[in-house]
Amino acid sequence: MHQTVLLREAVDALVTAPSGVYVDGTFGRGGHSRLILDSLGADGRLLGVDKDPVAAAHAGELAREDSRFTFYHGSFADLPAHLQQSGIGPVDGILLDLGVSSPQLDEAGRGFSFQHDGPLDMRMDTTRGETAAQWLSHADEKDIAAVLKGYGEERFARRIAAAIVAAREEAPLTTTAQLAKVVSEANPRWEKHKHPATRAFQAIRIQVNRELDDLRDLLHAALDLLRVGGRLVVISFHSLEDRMVKRYMRDMARGEQLPAGVPVTDAALNRRMKLVGKPVKASAEELGNNVRARSAVMRVAEKIA
Repeated sequence: MHQTVLLREAVDALVTAPSGVYVDGTFGRGGHSRLILDSLGADGRLLGVDKDPVAAAHAGELAREDSRFTFYHGSFADLPAHLQQSGIGPVDGILLDLGVSSPQLDEAGRGFSFQHDGPLDMRMDTTRGETAAQWLSHADEKDIAAVLKGYGEERFARRIAAAIVAAREEAPLTTTAQLAKVVSEANPRWEKHKHPATRAFQAIRIQVNRELDDLRDLLHAALDLLRVGGRLVVISFHSLEDRMVKRYMRDMARGEQLPAGVPVTDAALNRRMKLVGKPVKASAEELGNNVRARSAVMRVAEKIA
């Protein structure tokens, strides 16, 4: 069963105007969206977005139940174009709950997890793009190593990449069990309480789904999408995402970085956002009910100019 992480905290931070227009950029199974709708008045509007066709099916049910809700099947990186095409002006808030969801991990056929043997797919949107198996079948060894190192922070990236290339020459890598075995056998130092394929699976999933590219694109566009007073709320689950969000929000709140001693007014610094509160983590009660919440970090920023 899917449990939405930081549910109340995220919605409370996001919704500042009951009659506003909001975006749930990662609809999933609709946990955040339903609570957002509960927080909105009759004039409020919510757009849900998700790559996953299964999420789209759940969103279709919600759209039939509540006329204030509409849905776009695609990436939140497409928001600028979609909002423009839909005639939706600046919005009052955007929520992103990043990473892979529990239902995606738990369904063997999606290929996200080394704990369930299944086809090596890993696509969040199963209607388009290369699968993990297809990418691994042709990617250059150096490119595989770069992905493992950059997206998985894998210490033994080069060694594991070489093992993947050697294995695919013997037989195509088509299942999660095959890949997990190759990675595990190539990993000389297993971390305590962590499967040796954890970092590699994370890295390949991020590559296949362009997760960091999509996040970078959305952050680049966020100021243009939000109205003054609108909020960006982001829940991250690993350090690469959180680092990107933290730097973006910090830079927008600091404004122009000028040499020390330069006489300039505060207004000239061109600060565009302000940080709202401190980073939020799951409560002890939530952690007791949902172990997935242990790595979640929520950051909030508000557009001020």
